[in-house]
Amino acid sequence: MSNDIVWDIETFPNVFTLAAEHAWLPITWEFEISDWRNDSRAIIEFVQYLKQTNARMVGFNSLGFDYPVLHTLIRMGHSDATTLYQKAMAIIHSQDEDGSKWLHQVNPSDRFVEQIDLFKIHHFDNKARATSLKVLEFNMRSESIEDLPFPVGTVLTQGQVPVLKNYNKHDVAQTKKFYHQSLDMITFREELTRKYDRDFMNHNDTKIGKDYFIMKLEEAGVACYDFGSKGRTPRQTKRPVIALKDAILPWIEFEQPDFNRVLNWLKAQSITETKGVFTDLTSTINGFTFVFGLGGIHGSVESEVIESDAESIIVDLDVTSYYPNLAITNGFHPAHLGKDFVSIYKHLFEQRKQYPKKSAESAMLKLALNGVYGDSNNQFSVFYDPLFTMSITLNGQLLLCLLAEGLMHIPGLRLIQVNTDGLTVKVPREHKLLVDMARAAWQLRTGLNLEEAIYKAMMIRDVNNYIAVYEGGGTKRKGAYEHDMDWHQNHGAMVVAKVAEKVLVDGAPIRKTLEQWPDIMDFMLRTKVPRSSHLAIERDGVTSQLQNITRYIIAKNGGRLFKWLPPLKGKQEWRKIGVESGWGVRPCNNIRDADDVEIDYDYYIREVEKLVLGLV
Repeated sequence: MSNDIVWDIETFPNVFTLAAEHAWLPITWEFEISDWRNDSRAIIEFVQYLKQTNARMVGFNSLGFDYPVLHTLIRMGHSDATTLYQKAMAIIHSQDEDGSKWLHQVNPSDRFVEQIDLFKIHHFDNKARATSLKVLEFNMRSESIEDLPFPVGTVLTQGQVPVLKNYNKHDVAQTKKFYHQSLDMITFREELTRKYDRDFMNHNDTKIGKDYFIMKLEEAGVACYDFGSKGRTPRQTKRPVIALKDAILPWIEFEQPDFNRVLNWLKAQSITETKGVFTDLTSTINGFTFVFGLGGIHGSVESEVIESDAESIIVDLDVTSYYPNLAITNGFHPAHLGKDFVSIYKHLFEQRKQYPKKSAESAMLKLALNGVYGDSNNQFSVFYDPLFTMSITLNGQLLLCLLAEGLMHIPGLRLIQVNTDGLTVKVPREHKLLVDMARAAWQLRTGLNLEEAIYKAMMIRDVNNYIAVYEGGGTKRKGAYEHDMDWHQNHGAMVVAKVAEKVLVDGAPIRKTLEQWPDIMDFMLRTKVPRSSHLAIERDGVTSQLQNITRYIIAKNGGRLFKWLPPLKGKQEWRKIGVESGWGVRPCNNIRDADDVEIDYDYYIREVEKLVLGLV
């Protein structure tokens, strides 16, 4: 890690640049191949130096783009910018073609220098988590956010080359910044790689767990793949029809007639696919509605503040690693993998216990544990068996209904929430012992463990959006109230959630709190458009085009922000769509542009009110 080199390239028809910076020292390199200069030999010597010093090259989407281009140069020994640009375009165009994107990948054993790709580690290559370096610049609160200064494919002049080089260096600096935000993840992968003598360095969290699982299965003599003329194919259990009664634990039964109605309906179903199984499947018991779904059960009171007091207490019960332990306790496993699957699942769960709960290692292993369940419904996975999927998701919901049913016998108890792996109740303090007894009985019956938390208060908009304040200190936030976000999430206008929490938890006044808020970055928002579109701002009769990813603030002295999108098929007119319609916007891609901003607090007040009105 002490000899990591952060790098990035830029490719244009007549200019190729490479910039690099030591991850821990103020040492930089820059190279150019263009109509006016050719550093081919110097680049190759630089790579040879990195190899000789056992350095690692750290990039962002470098395995998918930057390194294959660099590898081409190294293999050729010398190149012009046009050849490297053509290679880059071939890589980009291959992303749109099924199966061909792998043609440009370079196997780890063929790479001249070891590579670390932060894009891969953070699983940004997953569509649901796709995140660009520009978005990360916003989320990291960088002083400046810079987009590509020239359209892709532009033939550059000699005077434009320094501009491109500065942009290249800026991207390296931002990648280096994100590298330092990723050190725990990198260290964890180093430990795994050393321990198991297997390359985990560019694995995302769930791939670590799945590969570890497969490795342990194979060590136990369980065949996970078939090998033939078409190469390696995963072994799977494919089921044309699934009778849901085969997935449901036979001993489950209820006292409540409406729960039994749901249970009997499920047992009567046979399905040919796992999507859309639970459309509109609900059960209402004592005025509380349980909603069943493939992703888990949910239900909640809405638009309400609930507090513990001298008479009553809020108790939250969550099942420890629910889905993995359902499999472990009940012996659920993909049919083709046998019972060794369950033993290895248990080993992974026990391994997680060795790490502190909030550590990076624990978080990754949690994702790995749950990732195996998710992959059981992935038709390309070694773990594919939809009966296993249904066994987990159906029993997970039904067992929580059993828990709720047992608790509902307690006098004065009110069910507040149920959600995927647990539930929350408010109960008279004098009957807290009855909750403990119901909890113990459920644990004995199911073989699962319930973790208890006591809340001082809950501010609930709905099942997916709420704040819970722990009795011993600390806060749990969900949905719109979250402001401790993952890197792939939108970090825009964080002040809204932060002030809403102050209002709900501390009784703070909205306007005064906003006006005195110390961090202007918390007011910033962002918008983006693809390269086929553009952003523009209209102010004082002047229209100015902005970069495609723009940071902005709502300001009294701002202009009107618009997206310009290409014509629809068969049309000629470009489409003009307002961003923050009716409000003034000040672009702040360089944070110094906010120095004279008059923040329009009315906008932020309105957004805070959406989170607190009806709850205060």
